[in-house]
Amino acid sequence: MKKNYLFTSESVSEGHPDKVADQISDAILDDFLRQDPASHVACETFVSTGLVVLGGEVSSADAYVDIQQVARDVIRRIGYTKSEYKFDSESCAVISAIHEQSSDIAQGVNKADALEQGAGDQGIMFGYACNETDDYMPLPITLAHKALMILADIRREEPSPMPYLRPDAKSQFTIEYDPDGNAVRVHTFVLSTQHDEFDEEKAMQHRITEDVRNILIPRIKNCMGEKIAALFDDDLILHVNPTGKFVIGGPHGDTGLTGRKIVVDTYGGRSAHGGGAFSGKDASKVDRSAAYAARYIAKNMVAAGVSDEIMVQISYAIGIAEPVSIFVNTFGKSHSSLDDSELAERIGEMFDLRPAAIIEKFGMRNPIFLPTAAYGHFGRTPFKAQVEMVRDGKKITEEVQFFGWELLDSVDLCKTLL
Repeated sequence: MKKNYLFTSESVSEGHPDKVADQISDAILDDFLRQDPASHVACETFVSTGLVVLGGEVSSADAYVDIQQVARDVIRRIGYTKSEYKFDSESCAVISAIHEQSSDIAQGVNKADALEQGAGDQGIMFGYACNETDDYMPLPITLAHKALMILADIRREEPSPMPYLRPDAKSQFTIEYDPDGNAVRVHTFVLSTQHDEFDEEKAMQHRITEDVRNILIPRIKNCMGEKIAALFDDDLILHVNPTGKFVIGGPHGDTGLTGRKIVVDTYGGRSAHGGGAFSGKDASKVDRSAAYAARYIAKNMVAAGVSDEIMVQISYAIGIAEPVSIFVNTFGKSHSSLDDSELAERIGEMFDLRPAAIIEKFGMRNPIFLPTAAYGHFGRTPFKAQVEMVRDGKKITEEVQFFGWELLDSVDLCKTLL
């Protein structure tokens, strides 16, 4: 007889040092794209006690980015604004070692025919979707992200019901599933959240645990809806700051680097990962753009009822526009008359997966990437916003689509695969 099983995913907050690095990298990318949509950027960030170091490659005709100011603005927005954090927006050192992009890469990427633009690197990218949640994401990673997003909202409230909160935090959810893969209950919730000093450590631990139980968890349940809220029961195992204290955190407590949270950024370990990070890279790097396209295809296919769960792999060769291969796995949950290899073949016919076509479809020459750099690149709500940019030397304001790869505008097309 098959038994229930457990699956766990984690997330980290916007104040986690690795996420601080990701956000600085994407903010710099956005500022280049704001001035020059043809910019090629690969920006890496290192953060530590009182220090930000930036490196990487950039190619732009006329953009000028104030690296120091962009980095400080990100750090300020996250909430590192006090000297006691040992890393704050006003006093930290910001050092840049960014240089020009390799001409060897550029000759493969830049082509006379824009649609024949080559992939910025070789590699494999995966997209995934399932019908476990309304956003077609696995439940454990969705809960892990939501918990930290809500915690950040609580931290910023005036007055805050949890006034001791600092920016750094990590969450982890373990879900119990039945043998058919249906979520049965929330088994364990682990939360480590940075906090101010308390006079008495035991009282501190009790206060934070009770606030998580009575303030945070009810807000998570309310946010997720009745069906998922019902999975939280009295048997929930709750671990809050298991070490007993979390005052020293952020870049002072741990070094942060761009691209070290690739599983947090994607599907919480539920799907395969090609290994390429996203943040700081413009969309000519298929590490990013093709992973977004693969998610878009997978999400629209699940929404169309083609399969209850699907993983799409796309591979590229550097300098070549067309994908080298497409692979599909429906995990035995397909409702299509086509087998997985036939679905892969049809995807190649239905969707233009050349890098330039992906960039055009999702408006990836616009400054849209900073919001992706915390709380996951997928499962987010797509939205449009007015964005100030510089085009032909003039400041303009345009409406720009964010998280376009989360739109369900190819569902009807995907239904042809049933």
